[in-house]
Amino acid sequence: MIHVKTKFERPAADVVERLSKFSSATIHEAQGRKGALNSKIKPIDRDMSFCGPAVTVRCAPQDNLMLQVAIHYAQIGDVVLVGTGEYEEAGIFGDVLGNAMKAKGIAAMVTESGVRDTADLIELGLPVFSGNVCIKGTVKETLGPINHPLVIGDEIIYPGDILVGDADGVVVVRREEAEEVIALSQARDDHERELIKLYHDGGTTIELCELTDKLKAKGLLVEE
Repeated sequence: MIHVKTKFERPAADVVERLSKFSSATIHEAQGRKGALNSKIKPIDRDMSFCGPAVTVRCAPQDNLMLQVAIHYAQIGDVVLVGTGEYEEAGIFGDVLGNAMKAKGIAAMVTESGVRDTADLIELGLPVFSGNVCIKGTVKETLGPINHPLVIGDEIIYPGDILVGDADGVVVVRREEAEEVIALSQARDDHERELIKLYHDGGTTIELCELTDKLKAKGLLVEE
């Protein structure tokens, strides 16, 4: 098996830029309520957000050797996505590797495992999303795949898929579906802005969500 694949198709920069305008929740809903990574994966700071193509990495538990290899091969704007298997109680990433990523122009770091040195990472300004914060160290011993399909956070991610992360979580968009998802997300945003305006103009939830017939069919009883 070739451990490190370096040739895969990334989305165009303008596609990433246009998709980055939308929230993770909007994208998830717009593309048919799919693509959301497990909700335990959250930013170490709520102000962090990112959008970029995935570089996928599989590390052995408590081992960050292949993460360091992935940083070497990642390109400007990539999101390094690290799966570690079932054992996640380890701080596989900290401020030293964070600075290595920042210096290369990597867009973000995402892992189901733990990270540490969070105060320094927040000051650094690199978006870091993780399953937990853990001070326990790692070794550098085990080879693993880079830029192979990766199952993480209950989703399968292919290298070059677009990852979007913000305060609410992380969602994946297939590279080949990105243009359609952008259009669907814009339509959803437009609809929600109009709905909010109607609420402020006096509209009600039952009226605007067209719930009258549904509630009647379910037998809703309201005290007069």
